[in-house]
Amino acid sequence: MGGKMMRLFTIGFTKKKAREFFGLLSDSGATALVDIRLRNRSQLAGFAKRDDLEFFLSEICDMHYRQELLLTPTEQALRDYQHGAVSWERYAAEYVRLLEGRQVEAVLSPADFNEAVLLCSEASPDRCHRRLAAEYLASAWGDTGIVHLL
Repeated sequence: MGGKMMRLFTIGFTKKKAREFFGLLSDSGATALVDIRLRNRSQLAGFAKRDDLEFFLSEICDMHYRQELLLTPTEQALRDYQHGAVSWERYAAEYVRLLEGRQVEAVLSPADFNEAVLLCSEASPDRCHRRLAAEYLASAWGDTGIVHLL
């Protein structure tokens, strides 16, 4: 990328109206949205339901959509965390081990993530795997700035 710092964004869709969500994406200058949700087809996702989201991104933001399963948590780990069977700290550690095991930094290309937005559900990145994924990739690839769209 020619010595220029890579930018990697993150966003969650819950607690946002569609106008705010797509406004944040448009204003960011990002060119692609990478969906790292495990469940992205649920009616509960509203405007962020996978097939609708792909259309809206293209029409409203001129952004490309893709799903990246290598960055999704496992069904069991997510269920355990959401149901309180494991703490955030344990879930986070297990998720990072999962990324290490999948060798995502070697399999995925930094060029495919420059000016891209990692999408998950949580309103805030504090306790969301999108933040963990962004930090993991930034640490592995170096020279990467993370911007959380709030």
